[in-house]
Amino acid sequence: MTTTSALPIHRPGLGIFWMLVTGVLFVAVTALVKHGAQDLPAAQSAFMRYAIGLVFLAPLIKPIRAAGLSRRQVVLFGWRGVAHSIGVILWFFAMTRITVAEVTAMNYMAPIYITFGAALFLGETLAVRRILAIGLAFVGALIILRPGFRELSPGHFAMLATAVLFAISYLMAKQFSGQVSASVVVGMLSIFCTIGLAPFAFAVWQTPTMAEVGWMALVALFATAGHYTMTLAFAAAPVTVTQPVTYLQLIWATLLGLWAFGEPVDGWVLLGGLIIMTSVTFITIREAMLKRRREAASTL
Repeated sequence: MTTTSALPIHRPGLGIFWMLVTGVLFVAVTALVKHGAQDLPAAQSAFMRYAIGLVFLAPLIKPIRAAGLSRRQVVLFGWRGVAHSIGVILWFFAMTRITVAEVTAMNYMAPIYITFGAALFLGETLAVRRILAIGLAFVGALIILRPGFRELSPGHFAMLATAVLFAISYLMAKQFSGQVSASVVVGMLSIFCTIGLAPFAFAVWQTPTMAEVGWMALVALFATAGHYTMTLAFAAAPVTVTQPVTYLQLIWATLLGLWAFGEPVDGWVLLGGLIIMTSVTFITIREAMLKRRREAASTL
């Protein structure tokens, strides 16, 4: 009697649902930071978010200890924590300086930097179509920023750097693919981000009010829930199904900025975000097609 390995069951409807929930949660995180961290230094509010978030990650202590991480892996996790920590500080800074829609749209550049970095540092092929898609994304970013046509704030430059640093963090995480579980990767990131943010936070520390502590606790809760629902979405459906749904965040962010903060709807931001979305969607679908071809070839 022969046995066959069980294939994953794809449930597109459920995957789309969980990704919709993820988008709402992450936009809520942006709004909570914008509202509750206006008077706190960016490094301090970022540290508080991760330090409080460790409470929700307590169940990950056991799998981390059981993973038996090597010294090299721990060092790599540490460097990833440094890159992600600086990115988070800049992200918190940007959210108190520019509109919710701009933060959301410019954050879409991270997958573009990941694609470029994978070719540059990991030896992945960068075909002509991918190069054109990357170029299209940069056009979208220029439309959002419109340099020379308006004054750019430090928040815009912070978001550009944030996307690069988050891409570096993701590329470093790819080094652990097949080595440790996703829960260990998430847990180690949270631990090292808390450690990495601590010196920056204490250098500018000011005693937070109880209200500010409460807002940062909500940020930690919503962010942790968002990462969890995103994991559920990826488990239910292929990334080619769930990835395009993430771009609805730009709509939620625009509506939230208008309703909660009185931020005007900027058509240029929406247009630029749409162009970046198109580029990332193409790269995502193309990656899935190439993966299927490699899997088919390996079975021959």
